[in-house]
Amino acid sequence: MLRKLLIVIIKPKLGWLYIDDSGDSTQRVLSSIFFPLLAILAVSCFVPMIYDSTITISSSLMKAIVAFSKFMLTYFLCSYLLSGFCPEFSRSHIAMSKLNSYIIYNLSFMVILSVLINVLNAQLSVLFFLFLYMPYMAYNALEFLGLSGKKGTKFFIISALMMMVLPIIIGLILESLINR
Repeated sequence: MLRKLLIVIIKPKLGWLYIDDSGDSTQRVLSSIFFPLLAILAVSCFVPMIYDSTITISSSLMKAIVAFSKFMLTYFLCSYLLSGFCPEFSRSHIAMSKLNSYIIYNLSFMVILSVLINVLNAQLSVLFFLFLYMPYMAYNALEFLGLSGKKGTKFFIISALMMMVLPIIIGLILESLINR
């Protein structure tokens, strides 16, 4: 599974074809890619304690909870909202599985970048610009999803914006609730 994620990141068009041929279930993709990456993300939130002595265990724990939660909630919200936006995905199990794989692989790329930012203590670095690569990955998945034309373009724009903006919004909401 990790190989498929790397192929999607390096060569998105080929990677999505490779994923389409494998036909993995949503549960398998979640358990072998997304959940382990979220666990690594949560652990990486403790790494800045090495670099900065002012960071406490409790603040790192809160950061880990927010980081884990924002991507998990983004996955569920995107799956729900995008299946409502394009009802053809909810008509068959295979189409819904493809939609969920699309969301999981794109969010997994963003989780990997978040881990790198935590581990490298890279505040305001070039790594933040790599988040803009995710829409390119998403665009190359339109054929995998069976979308084309205006509907495909609309879906791409809405889904890419959702996957990029929802983690930020959810993270800000959770941080504001924690810091009360």
